[in-house]
Amino acid sequence: MSRRPRITTILVTMVVGMVAVILVCCIGLFLDRYRRAIVQNARTSSAQAVTQVSNTVASYLEDMDQAMDSVTQTLGQSAARRDSMLEAFLNFRPDVVAVTSYDGAGNLLDCWAQGRDPKEKIAVNLSFDYDQARRTADSFMTAPHVETIFDRYYPWVVTMTARLDEGGEAAWVSLDLSFSSLSSYINNVGIGTRGYCFLLDAGGNIIYHPQQQLIYSGLKSEDTAALAALEDGVYDNGTVITCVNSVEDSGWRVVGVSYVDELVDRNMAEMMQLSALLGALVLGGAVLTSWLLSRLLGRPLRGLAAAMESFEKDADHFTYHPVGGTREVQELSASFSHMVGRIQQLMVTVRQEEVNLRKTELKALQAQINPHFLYNTLDSIAWMCEQGQNADAVRMVHALARLFRISISKGHELIPIAREIEHAESYLQIQKYRYKNRFTYHFEVDPGCLDYLCNKITLQPIIENAINHGLDLMVEEGHITVQVCPDGQDILFRVRDDGVGMTPEQVAAILNKGPSDRTGIGIKNVNDRLKIYFGKQYGLRIDSVPDEGTCVEIRMPKVRQEDGYETK
Repeated sequence: MSRRPRITTILVTMVVGMVAVILVCCIGLFLDRYRRAIVQNARTSSAQAVTQVSNTVASYLEDMDQAMDSVTQTLGQSAARRDSMLEAFLNFRPDVVAVTSYDGAGNLLDCWAQGRDPKEKIAVNLSFDYDQARRTADSFMTAPHVETIFDRYYPWVVTMTARLDEGGEAAWVSLDLSFSSLSSYINNVGIGTRGYCFLLDAGGNIIYHPQQQLIYSGLKSEDTAALAALEDGVYDNGTVITCVNSVEDSGWRVVGVSYVDELVDRNMAEMMQLSALLGALVLGGAVLTSWLLSRLLGRPLRGLAAAMESFEKDADHFTYHPVGGTREVQELSASFSHMVGRIQQLMVTVRQEEVNLRKTELKALQAQINPHFLYNTLDSIAWMCEQGQNADAVRMVHALARLFRISISKGHELIPIAREIEHAESYLQIQKYRYKNRFTYHFEVDPGCLDYLCNKITLQPIIENAINHGLDLMVEEGHITVQVCPDGQDILFRVRDDGVGMTPEQVAAILNKGPSDRTGIGIKNVNDRLKIYFGKQYGLRIDSVPDEGTCVEIRMPKVRQEDGYETK
């Protein structure tokens, strides 16, 4: 039967459960609000970073427009003044790598660069796109590229090309500006640990990306088509925060990418740890408070419950001390005290009745004398007298007298092993006369065992079984061996015969068979007596092999008169 929970346990569980539910709800609501605030803060931070980059790029492009205006005006001067002014312009603007002019067919006319001359034969000029120049009426900007018109000098530049007024030989002028300052600035813009910004043109083509090498090698990709379709704003898909902002007066757009896990989840993890710690402290306080309260209110009930448990464990030696508390608890305590006294009285009565019943049962088992054995023995004695075998008749009468004298034993249940051996030997003498010396026997007894006590009439039923079931069916002469030896704290009796043996089924039948006219007290009753008197660990064990013989082993403890066992 399962134990029901105590009222104090129920009280503590209810209080702690309510506090835990409230804590979980409050912490969950707080963390949800906190996460929303963190995400909004991350969106705002990303938007601010992208806006700052957009303004910087816009300033950069405006500066390029101003530089282009200055160069365009200079090209209208005379050749000497033009060259002088452009040289001064290049000295003043070291970020300008080269100024080039092209004729109407797209051929390079002039190139002004500080300390460098163009190649005589330019294979590919990435700074001038003739087709785009013809399509564009005003100025246009190329994507960052490597300067290719110089020998062994390949700076990273962005080119602005403008159409010149008709009237001169030059139709277009291009301004190559170093992109390193702007790219360095964009590379240093960090939105979190892994966030970054990059530039797109109006067609969704990447102008500059800080991880451009990974993109070119195919190890990283950007969904530029989807980004080009987005309007300016901040977009959050739960994992990545994307911010798009157009650069003023240009077709360029700045895209900022940041990751929620590092901007939000890290802060959320720290806040969850802090919330868990605070929740644990609050829950621990609730547990402690409810435990103290339940202990204060439930102490009388716990005392009464402890008394009940003690009474259940050792009712014989239990002494009850009434507990205090409320009137209901006191009434319950008084009822329990009355019940304890009544149960202890009943236990004494039942125990005495059990002792008497056990004595009666043992005496009934011992009183089961085989009438056929007595009748056959007396008949054998009468036949010996008629045949003039008076000496044998006298020995048989003496053996029968010793048998019954030891069986009675003045009412004692336990007798010395020496007396039990004498009883068995008397029985064997009588049976040997009756069976016309069809078997022999001998005893192997350890002298150290003779003074110990054993149940009387223990060996005789075993020997009787050996004669009736083992030797009676044999044609040849049989032999019985009786052994007594110590085994640790126990005594072992062994009765061996070399008779016909028994099958496992026959062994089981004998161990479960009660007394009958033929078996007398019976092996089962001997086994039952040993277990009743000494415990379930003692009793009989039968080993038998058909056509080879049987060994009955009897185990009982070493018992002396002073050990406290009842002998009557």
